[in-house]
Amino acid sequence: MVTLKSKRELEIMRDAGRIVAEVLQILREHCRPGIKTRDLDRIAEEQTLKRDARPAFKGYRGYPASLCTSVNQEVVHGIPGSRELKEGDIVGLDFGVFYQGYCGDATITVPIGQVAPEVRDLLRVTEESLYLGIEQAVVGNHLVDISRAIQIHAESHGYAVVKELGGHGIGRRMHEEPMVLNYATDGRGIKLQPGLVLALEPMVNLGVDGVKTLADGWTVVTLDGKPSAHFEHTVAVTESGPDILTAM
Repeated sequence: MVTLKSKRELEIMRDAGRIVAEVLQILREHCRPGIKTRDLDRIAEEQTLKRDARPAFKGYRGYPASLCTSVNQEVVHGIPGSRELKEGDIVGLDFGVFYQGYCGDATITVPIGQVAPEVRDLLRVTEESLYLGIEQAVVGNHLVDISRAIQIHAESHGYAVVKELGGHGIGRRMHEEPMVLNYATDGRGIKLQPGLVLALEPMVNLGVDGVKTLADGWTVVTLDGKPSAHFEHTVAVTESGPDILTAM
């Protein structure tokens, strides 16, 4: 069931989103060659607790960390550990918090030092796809308008949109209805109304769109081993247009 948020609820979600944005900015500054992904996870948790919030991912369906760190061909849900980031890597930092009972969720993909030109372009186009999707999050549009904008932009540059994963509604729970696909289908999806809050999150691959989950039960990787990029914002549909609650 789709739930619409009141103005008061949106204000709390804005506070949650601000915390997510602040923590991701701090993490971005620490993303350099030699840092271990578990150190990024520790920083994320410490910074969250300082802000009187709690990590949304830790313990969710058994997930063991506060942060998802997905490196290179890892699409999403990479588990932090002893891996050291090196020059030329990219790392997706997917992070969420609960604050006063409401969730905020966002992702950035960060280059480590100098990355290959084709990877730099992948990051740029994926982030552009996110913002083009956000532009469609207006009253009177349908979910498919968001999905189509993301897909057209990514595929027009020769990239593949991951079809097995997508965005979602968000509020008192991290994952609420509706699911937001990153590609268009025959259906239009629900009509967008004021108070609807969505986590929009294109995942775009340099190669094929196929993915698989590793034996850890969490880490999703590209089938061909080529890099993947992931960007996400929590966005509210309002009478005056899309409102990015996790703006950085």
